[in-house]
Amino acid sequence: MIKKSMMEVVMLLFLIGGALAACAAGPAGQPSLPDTPAGRALAGWLQACQSGKPEQMLQFVTRHYDPQALNEVPAQDRAARMRMRYQTYRILQLDRVESSTPTRVTGLFRSPITETWLRISADVTPEEPHYLTGVSIEEIPAPAGVGRPKYSDAELGHQLGKYLKKLAHEDIFSGAVMVSRNGKTLYKGAWGLANIGYHVPNQVDTKFNLGSMNKMFTAVAIAQLAQQGKLRFEDPIGKYLPDLPNADMAHKVTIHHLLTHTSGVGDYFNDRFDEASRARFREVKDYLPLFVDSPLAFEPGARFRYSNGGFMLLGAIVEKVSGQNYFDYVREHIYRPAGMSDTDAYSLDHDTPKLATGYTRMDGDDLHGNAGPHNNLFMHVMRGGPAGGGYSTVEDLTRFSEALLGGKLLDKKYVDLLLTGKVEVGMEPGVRYAYGFFTRNENGQRIVGHSGGFPGISSNLDIYLDSGYTVVVMSNYDPGTAELVSGWIHDRLGG
Repeated sequence: MIKKSMMEVVMLLFLIGGALAACAAGPAGQPSLPDTPAGRALAGWLQACQSGKPEQMLQFVTRHYDPQALNEVPAQDRAARMRMRYQTYRILQLDRVESSTPTRVTGLFRSPITETWLRISADVTPEEPHYLTGVSIEEIPAPAGVGRPKYSDAELGHQLGKYLKKLAHEDIFSGAVMVSRNGKTLYKGAWGLANIGYHVPNQVDTKFNLGSMNKMFTAVAIAQLAQQGKLRFEDPIGKYLPDLPNADMAHKVTIHHLLTHTSGVGDYFNDRFDEASRARFREVKDYLPLFVDSPLAFEPGARFRYSNGGFMLLGAIVEKVSGQNYFDYVREHIYRPAGMSDTDAYSLDHDTPKLATGYTRMDGDDLHGNAGPHNNLFMHVMRGGPAGGGYSTVEDLTRFSEALLGGKLLDKKYVDLLLTGKVEVGMEPGVRYAYGFFTRNENGQRIVGHSGGFPGISSNLDIYLDSGYTVVVMSNYDPGTAELVSGWIHDRLGG
């Protein structure tokens, strides 16, 4: 960085301070951020974020963040996060200031486009020039006194279509959505493009990447084998995988630990994976050398830590116990009985009809002039598996929900065992992990399902056990996109 004279620095800070003060002041009669160091910093952050210009975001971060904070999280990454916030919410309107001190301010904001409420806080250093040390953003329920309409089943589809049209127009959502209740379709539609370069539109039968949602299928496969008496959840995994090189893993970790992410087994998304060719990973056995010789992160059962490696081991157990290749097993025993003809772990080096391409803004390339989303084809595995990365459609995932609850895949005893929460995950109060499913209770509704996320991948399944709704949202945009739509639907279900 070119050194400036002290007078130039003082003048620059004076001009910046004036600009931020102007941002903090809202229109007459509208709430505004306080004229404090923290208030002015947050106003400047909002102005840069809502400009939609990556270079302006990077310039703001470089000039206004504490150098120590930038050592911990580089300017490029912070600017990329701002870009993601803009992509998700577009406009943020201040509703009220919750708390304010010279070095910290917290306000409630609303996005009129996504109809989302957020709590945003900014912290600055106590000494001048009051550098930003961080901006935190939390999605929250609508504040007390702010009602959200509840729609009847008949009205829901119309209102949801209007909402999705608005998001698609702003390029916030690209994907497909299906809402049903007790087997009756309330809404089914698709928006955006499955392939931008060839201008191929998404359809309701477009196959989207599942991300981690494959874990549900793996858990069902394990439960089927348990129902047949071929394995027990309490068994150490070494009983079925005797060639594991890690003695602690083989003798201390049980199938229950793997299913609940309490095993201490690490992930395969590690340095070894980053340094390897993606074309190497096609079968379950191809992934195991990436992590099976690593020590356990903690004593099995001690706590929850999400583990893709754990579910890859479950896939290996399915193969050992059933005598079938994992992909053949789930195709024959889950997809086929459920009528899921458009679901599989398709290899990306083969042409699969109606396969959506994922598009991401997560790696910050647009900060270097590569404007707009770019595909994720060189970012993930060649073929998904037991932990995630397969493909499905909104219609097939609805069929999966109906088949599971309808007893086509498991007896009721094992369905209940599968869907009963077993360990707190620490994300939100009341959210627990069962066997391959997240569970939660909201407003008296028991909801089970799973989400999946990766650059250019965002999918979510919510199954309402008490009221009979099934909500499926699949998107070929970045994580959070599907949850945004699922959350909107959840808040407005009239049943």
